[in-house]
Amino acid sequence: MPVVRPELKHCMDVRVYYEDTDMGGVVFYANYLKFMERGRTEWLRSLGVNQSEVATQEQRAFMVVRVDVRYILPARLDDLLQIESEVTRMGRASLHFAQSIKRNGELITQSNIQVCCVETVNMRVAAIPESVRTKLAAITQE
Repeated sequence: MPVVRPELKHCMDVRVYYEDTDMGGVVFYANYLKFMERGRTEWLRSLGVNQSEVATQEQRAFMVVRVDVRYILPARLDDLLQIESEVTRMGRASLHFAQSIKRNGELITQSNIQVCCVETVNMRVAAIPESVRTKLAAITQE
């Protein structure tokens, strides 16, 4: 199984808007998952993987199958958050991500998320397409 080079992390900023918070101005817990989804999507995009093209051309999509989230500190309205994403394991049909959310370098949320590649027609597990694997090879070492 390929080992992912640890120095290849993806980082992006997300601003907390009013729509992300509850009445107290604190980010609603499920919205952290949305921020992490954006992080994974932008990580793939940075590698040249466009998920909508993969869905239409390869009939494949990525689906979250496991989530483990630890909420450490609250994020609040107007905070600028850094979403860090890295792949910790790549299988034939799955990717395992470690993701963290930081504010000014301080860890506020961390997670381990597993996504699985599925066929868009029947939603059954399928191998990650070779066109995507080739791009993922840039971040792995045998």
